Amino acid sequence: MDKITVTTTINAPVGTVWAAYTDAARIPHWNFATPDWHCPEAEVDLRIGGRVVSQMAAKDGSLSFAFGATYTEVTPPHRLAIRMDDGREAVTRFEAMQGRTTVTTCFDPETQNPVAMQQMGWQAILENFRRYLER
Repeated sequence: MDKITVTTTINAPVGTVWAAYTDAARIPHWNFATPDWHCPEAEVDLRIGGRVVSQMAAKDGSLSFAFGATYTEVTPPHRLAIRMDDGREAVTRFEAMQGRTTVTTCFDPETQNPVAMQQMGWQAILENFRRYLER
């Protein structure tokens, strides 16, 4: 199955974008796809072999799950690669352009949900990230 790609351009320098994307204290501010979900907590061990874990939860308490992955590449401030706990992989690139940063993530789709739904969800999270940094 083909990889899914999501991208956004943020009005902030690449170092600022990288720091916000990889900071466990800041991830809960943006890491959710819809307003009825949130990310109560996140853990980051930013090194090859280290883990990133985000708790994802419906605000009404009806559902929650942990999104976990292991870093397979950490090249600050330009590239991160992870292997998700289900074996899928994702690569995120941070490209600096005249004080702005383009963030692009390519990831393996899972098999439970339609590709379009997965792309919309990951794109929505990336747009939340952009809005969070541009506030």
